[in-house]
Amino acid sequence: MQVLRLNSGADKRLRGGHVWIYSNEVNTKATPLKQFAAGEQVVVETANGKALGVAYVNPNTLICARLISRTAKQTMDQSLLVHRLKIALSLREACFDQPCYRLVFGDSDGLSGLVIDRYFDIFVVQISTAGMEALKDEILAALLKVFKPQGVLFRNDGKMRDMEGLESYVETVYGEVPDLAPLMENGVPLVAPVKTGQKTGWFYDHRLNRARMQQHVAGKKVLDLFSYVGGWGVQALAAGADHVTCLDASEFALDVAEENARINEAADRFTTMQGDAFEGCKMLLEEGEKFDVVILDPPAFIQKRKDIRNGEQAYRRMNQLAMRLVAKNGLLVSASCSMHLQRDRLVDMIRSESRALDRQAQIFDQGHQGGDHPIHPAIPETDYLKSYFVRLLPV
Repeated sequence: MQVLRLNSGADKRLRGGHVWIYSNEVNTKATPLKQFAAGEQVVVETANGKALGVAYVNPNTLICARLISRTAKQTMDQSLLVHRLKIALSLREACFDQPCYRLVFGDSDGLSGLVIDRYFDIFVVQISTAGMEALKDEILAALLKVFKPQGVLFRNDGKMRDMEGLESYVETVYGEVPDLAPLMENGVPLVAPVKTGQKTGWFYDHRLNRARMQQHVAGKKVLDLFSYVGGWGVQALAAGADHVTCLDASEFALDVAEENARINEAADRFTTMQGDAFEGCKMLLEEGEKFDVVILDPPAFIQKRKDIRNGEQAYRRMNQLAMRLVAKNGLLVSASCSMHLQRDRLVDMIRSESRALDRQAQIFDQGHQGGDHPIHPAIPETDYLKSYFVRLLPV
C-alpha cells in the first residue's frame, strides 16, 4: 500500500476517535493526492512517519480519506467485512425482536460509506463512497457468508455518489427482491418500496418515536404530514386511531400508504391528500379542520450549513401551520432529521410559535434515533434525529 502523510497536528482528531481526513490535512508535498486512485487503500502516517492505520482514499473530494482500520496491517477485505457485519448484527439482535432494522449505519459501525437495511431476508445495500464501491463484490460475499438472504438489492442512487464521481444504479445482485418488501415495526406489519422509494425504501430511525406516538392515538383523529408511505400514520391506525389522514407530495408514496393501511385492515379509517404540505395545511385550515394529533416529520430542510437560515424559517413556518391544526389540548409531534438544526433551536421554535398562537406548549416527551442508528461519539453528524411530543393548551 502507498502512504498518505498528514500535516503536523492533523492526527489529533483521528487519535480522538474521528475517521475522516480532509484534503487540507494531507502533506501533499510528501504524498500528492493525485498519485492515488479513487477507492485505493493506503497507510495513514503522522507528520513524523508513525502509522495511524489504513484508510481508503478519494483524491477528488473534500473528505479525501476515511480511516477503516487502526492498524497498518489490517486492510478492509471480505474477512474484516464479515467481522464487522457480525458485530453490527449483535447490537441489532440485542435491541430488536424482529430482523427488520438498519444493519449497518456507516461510520458508527466501522463501515464508512456503507448503509445496509434489512427487511427479514431482504437486504438493501447503499454505497456512497469510492472506497466502498471498490469493495462491492466483497460486501455481497460477506452478506452471503453471514446471512442466508432471499435477495440483495444494491440501491446505489444517492446524492453523495455524484460528489464521489460514482455512477448511479439500482440492481438486484442476488436472489429475488420484490418491489414491496415486507417488514415489521413495533408489532405492525408493513411494506416498503425498496426499489423505487426514498433512499432504501424505509426510515427505521424513527421506530422508537413511533412507538411513543402509539401510546397517545387511541380513538383520536390524526394528521400525518410528509407521510411518505405511512410509517407514522399506519402505526397510529394499528394503535387504535379513529381516523388518519396522510398528506404527501408523492402519489406513489400515498398508494403504498394505502396498501399499508389495507394490510392492517384499517382502510376504512384512512384517507390521503396529495400535495405540498404547506399548501395542504392552509387548505385544511380554510376548511376548518382540527386534529387531535398532528405528526410533523419533514425531510431535511437543512442539508448543509449554508442552508441553516432558510431551513430554520421553513421549520418555523411548518410548525406554526401544524400547531394551528391541533385541537384544544391536542398533541403535536414535531421532528427533524436535519443534523444542522440544533435541539435547542427546535425547542425555541415550539415555544415561540405556540406563543404566537396564544397557546401554552408542554413538552412531555422527546426522542432520537433507535439502536440501529448508533451514534459515533467523535462524529456529530451521526447524531441527527430529534422529536418532541408537545401538548398544546389554551392559555
